[in-house]
Amino acid sequence: MQKILIIGYVWAEPGSSAAGSRMLELLTLFRAQGWQVLFASAAALSEHRADLSALQIEEKSIALNCDSFDQFIADYQPDMVLFDRFFTEEQFGWRVEKAWPSALRVLDTSDLHSLRHARHAMLKQAQQACANETERQQLGAVATDFEVAYPLMADDDMAQREIAAIYRCDLTLMISPAEMSLLQQQFGIPAVLLHHCNLMLLRTQTEQTEQTEQTEQTHAPNFAQRQHFLSIGNFRHAPNWDAVLWLKHAIWPRIRQQLPQVQLQVVGAYPPPKATALHNPQQGFQMLGWVPDAHAVMSQARVCLAPLRYGAGIKGKLADAMACGTPSVTTKIGSEGMCGDLPWGGAVAQDVDGIVAAAVNLYLDQAVWQTAQQQGNEILRLCFDRQQSAAELVQRLLVAKQQQAENRQRNFTGAMLRHHLHKSSHYMSQWIAAKNAASAPI
Repeated sequence: MQKILIIGYVWAEPGSSAAGSRMLELLTLFRAQGWQVLFASAAALSEHRADLSALQIEEKSIALNCDSFDQFIADYQPDMVLFDRFFTEEQFGWRVEKAWPSALRVLDTSDLHSLRHARHAMLKQAQQACANETERQQLGAVATDFEVAYPLMADDDMAQREIAAIYRCDLTLMISPAEMSLLQQQFGIPAVLLHHCNLMLLRTQTEQTEQTEQTEQTHAPNFAQRQHFLSIGNFRHAPNWDAVLWLKHAIWPRIRQQLPQVQLQVVGAYPPPKATALHNPQQGFQMLGWVPDAHAVMSQARVCLAPLRYGAGIKGKLADAMACGTPSVTTKIGSEGMCGDLPWGGAVAQDVDGIVAAAVNLYLDQAVWQTAQQQGNEILRLCFDRQQSAAELVQRLLVAKQQQAENRQRNFTGAMLRHHLHKSSHYMSQWIAAKNAASAPI
């Protein structure tokens, strides 16, 4: 394999979200193999996007519903095309098949969108039975049992679209082993179409050198050198915003009663006005928004709070917390798929009482805190082995490319879905393109 095309829903922003970090991991790995990589997106250029030129990766802006993409990919002739969301595959997958069918088509889900959507529906349904906002914010996290979520997913348009995209691709990268199990056991997806590729926590060589120098000079702050709580997450990701509201209205007031001098610092990219309006220093609730170095801020906090009531995938914020030696308090949704049978690097609780008790205990008890920190280190060592994950992914991609024709022939469901999507998307896109051309100024 020599040439790779990545089609991103957005430009890679490793400082803004776990999905952005995940994309940079993949880009760094592909370049380390000596592969030529081109990153393309139809999104507007973003201020926080990574400088891919440092990795010698070319960037290209592409347009939706435009035949110019067909010529572009036919000229580039990639060995592999990776779509970073299922709806990116919907938009461009049929064009890739039409213009350059020999390319290995790979889908990277980051998290299973339809699972997150179903769990959100579960929370909203429970909230509808509440009399007021106070009651709604007292509700705990939704259940993680897939047997509860599956009926909602099976009847939902998003799940049908996402599962169809998985079948249409030659290989789908799954970040969570829990979601691998859901796809195979509940949805019957063949194992040959899936590959578990965890967060590899890759850094560029420059970042690794800077991190090593910083560690040697300052060492990681210990229990006594740290203070305050931290909550972090991109505000454009709905589960993160829900977690902030849960903190603001139900969890933080209870913690603050027991620790009146302690602050909660809420960090995240793209905070909307409704988020910044929650800033209240008198209550110890500080909305900091985007910060240039989240690891530096995390390393100064004593405890990370991630009270996620719904969601899916692997939580990059919690992996970052462990990497910074910061114990965390989260829910079963937050820890899902991250530690196997190992004890969590902090505490897992499902309701306000449990989260408050665990947070205060971690903050005050040095022995408990140090044990949690050690448990986090063990999770990173055993569940996030960077070299092993990278090697397994490269090998799986090479094998998938080698067996591409055989696997496609066996995947009749995928061929059938590609046929119907190709027809419907083809004519719809042609209609939009013609409409755009007709309305363009002469």
